[in-house]
Amino acid sequence: MVDKIALASCNGMSPNGLVSRVAVGDCRKENDNVISICMGSISADISGKNNEMLKKYPIIAVNGCDGGCVNQILENKGIDVAETLGVGDVLANYDVSNDDPFRLDDEGEKCVKIIKEKLNEIIKEI
Repeated sequence: MVDKIALASCNGMSPNGLVSRVAVGDCRKENDNVISICMGSISADISGKNNEMLKKYPIIAVNGCDGGCVNQILENKGIDVAETLGVGDVLANYDVSNDDPFRLDDEGEKCVKIIKEKLNEIIKEI
């Protein structure tokens, strides 16, 4: 097992982007070996000063929508991603959905729980 794992969540304004951010935040709080990456900071870093830090730990990209922006941003920076999780892909197997990009209701919290459980499975595999 690796020392730490980095989670990179979607920062987009979709309902599943919110699910991504909350699940990553919860997962980070509950696992001592997990850190989270601020994709806004990574996107704005045109000089590449964060690249060494990004290469230090395996990264799990958690994309909110089909655009895969988390992967695209990291790939544009020359950073490899260890695993990719698509929130919509996972939730398609369940009868739940989040409909608001700004607030979570009971259904949204169920989505977060599902994604967090999937993240924990991936973390254990790395």
